[in-house]
Amino acid sequence: MSQRLFAIRGATGAENNAESITKNVCEMCLKLFADNKLAQKDFVSIQFTITDDLDVMNPAMALRKGQNEFDVSQIPLFSSQEPKIIGSPEKMVRVLVTAYMDENAKPLPVYINGGEKLRPDFARK
Repeated sequence: MSQRLFAIRGATGAENNAESITKNVCEMCLKLFADNKLAQKDFVSIQFTITDDLDVMNPAMALRKGQNEFDVSQIPLFSSQEPKIIGSPEKMVRVLVTAYMDENAKPLPVYINGGEKLRPDFARK
């Protein structure tokens, strides 16, 4: 079966401490990887943004250092700060995973732990 490149989105809330950021980033990413049946060979890159009120750890480091059953050491990871917009939700980490999947796949976004408020249309029970 042929493959094509997809962008898969997600978001999670976190508290401003290393433990919370690590736990929530890893939970979001592992769920996104599992739900979309991604294997190591499928990834192109993982990009994160983080709100300015989360300033103790960047999410790429959190994913690398977290206790994961998924090895991300060979995947390019990148973090940047989310633009500060009046009224935007605080304490949020967003992710954009770029990966190859079967051409007929339906990417499943993951919005958890408060991230649902960013895209209620993508929130799953």
